[in-house]
Amino acid sequence: MRKNFFTFFVLTTLCCNACTVDDIVVTYNGKSASVEKNSEDSVDVKVDGSHVIIDSKYKAKELKVRLTGKSEDGTLKLETNGKARVELDEISLTSNEGAPLWLKNKKRVEVVACDGKENTLTITACKDTANNKAAVIWAKDKVHFSGKGTLNANATGDGCKGINAKDDIKISELTLNVVAIGNNLGVDNRGFGGFGGFGGPGGFNFDELPDSVKQQMEEMRKHFEEMMKNGDFPQMGGPGGFPGSPDGGFGGPGGFGGFGGPGGFGGFGGFGGGASGDPDRGDFPGGKQKYIGSTKAIKSAGQVIINSGKVFAKSTAAGGEGIEGKKGVIINGGEVTVDAVDDAINANDRIFFNGGKVVAESRNNDAVDANYGDGMMGFGPPPFMMGGFGNSNENKANDKKKEDPTPAIVINGGEIYPWSHTGSPEEGLDCDFYPIEISGGTVFSIGGGMGEMPSVPSEKTAKQPTILLLNMTIVKNETINIYESDENGKAKGKPFKTIKAPFTFNNSASLVSCAEFKKGKTYTVETKDYKKTFTLKENFTTVR
Repeated sequence: MRKNFFTFFVLTTLCCNACTVDDIVVTYNGKSASVEKNSEDSVDVKVDGSHVIIDSKYKAKELKVRLTGKSEDGTLKLETNGKARVELDEISLTSNEGAPLWLKNKKRVEVVACDGKENTLTITACKDTANNKAAVIWAKDKVHFSGKGTLNANATGDGCKGINAKDDIKISELTLNVVAIGNNLGVDNRGFGGFGGFGGPGGFNFDELPDSVKQQMEEMRKHFEEMMKNGDFPQMGGPGGFPGSPDGGFGGPGGFGGFGGPGGFGGFGGFGGGASGDPDRGDFPGGKQKYIGSTKAIKSAGQVIINSGKVFAKSTAAGGEGIEGKKGVIINGGEVTVDAVDDAINANDRIFFNGGKVVAESRNNDAVDANYGDGMMGFGPPPFMMGGFGNSNENKANDKKKEDPTPAIVINGGEIYPWSHTGSPEEGLDCDFYPIEISGGTVFSIGGGMGEMPSVPSEKTAKQPTILLLNMTIVKNETINIYESDENGKAKGKPFKTIKAPFTFNNSASLVSCAEFKKGKTYTVETKDYKKTFTLKENFTTVR
């Protein structure tokens, strides 16, 4: 009897994992859909041709829905009060308006790609955004993607996103390919302008800043002065200094506000727009563009958490990030490849890399961008950005935080390759005035910076020895070798790291770190037309 019970338990478990035991099975067949319902009366199902609506009042148990078949004009709207599981069993579903998979959930929904099965969901138009969700998969609450199959999410229509969730997105095991290849729906002319400067009525005291920030500001000042002398930086803010006059100047269209002096007020940044002459650039120095219906690949109003599997995210229009987690991005493992025009990986919070292999490429912006701020630089609402206030009495409570700022990008492990194809000020890793913390893994970034001032770790947050290679030449598909050497660059053995980039980049500010680096030893980085030898005297070393 026990043996029979055990056999039944094992078979039932295997069937569940193989996507065969469900409350509701929806089979699409062209312009129609059939529904097999094995659930209680608390689940209501409506079918209109190939459009299916499931309204579940389940709370005590998880509702299981399996999708199979094919339709060139089909959708599923799933409204749930409790948890749900949507199993994709060789489904091919295309929607010509609105999300093919619309999850109006109040609890977590798990979307499972059944073992060995390939599933494709496509959205071709997103015109009626008021009544339909403009994404391949739209979720009101948490959504978890899992399974041992493949899910292709194709957003081909203008203004359409790949995956858009109002809460956390978690990804495990499956192969997930998300592409957003439509155009955005236009530019909001009230788009953001440039940065405002430092200063403030309470009295900004330059001497109270941490030494690392003082050095960064000095590098920025020198670089801006050089650009202005050469006529390379039009529409700069007025006569404010670093620090300088009591009040910073106002930026021109798309430009920067000046930096106010002690007791002064940072100037206003310029209005959004194309000082750079390129209306498609949503970045410095032409002003920050705000796009209507931006076509992002994966977007979460919460966190994006990737634990395992293979994830590919691509966006091809201006303003479209590859992966955006408003409350942070955490990558614990898997193979993650991102190809975007805008930021490849973006967060309005901290970004963590704990494992896996990540290649994040941005064609026209930062590869990895953590916008984690504490008021060091002031930002105001559109159409311009207001300068930050100084170190007044009410702000002195923040002094400790400014002296020892929280790292915005944390790298604990994995292979991390953040590559920006464009020049300064776009970076491979960008977290403004906040440090990067590196305690493990392999890091090799490509990109620019504000002069010689990309985002870097401090001596304290470079827990694994790290170097900044300035003015590095990257040649497409040429091997970059890293090896231990003598002071003349003669190798002491074979390279312990070899890297190839799929594009050419001159004058890169590359952040490099790996477990093989040891403090006090000498190393060489060499590729075609470039060779630098350096000794790691500190945890963080700049190599010019």
